[in-house]
Amino acid sequence: MSSAGEGGKLSFERDIKPLFRTKDRDSMMQAFDLFDYDDVVENADAIAGSLRSGQMPCDGAWPAGQVDTLQQWIDQGKPA
Repeated sequence: MSSAGEGGKLSFERDIKPLFRTKDRDSMMQAFDLFDYDDVVENADAIAGSLRSGQMPCDGAWPAGQVDTLQQWIDQGKPA
């Protein structure tokens, strides 16, 4: 699960970016960069929806805890 820092706030660099593998990034580069904060913020709801529906990643669903961490980050206002 996450390693939320001070005040329980998640951060993109510490908690979200590491959830994405290099091969996930490579497969999505034509649309956006999963390692780029601004790109992930802009597409966060679509990413979460694709993860929940099983469309992403293409080689198997994320564990529910990881999807929950991403959603919690979104709900917290997508802190950097």
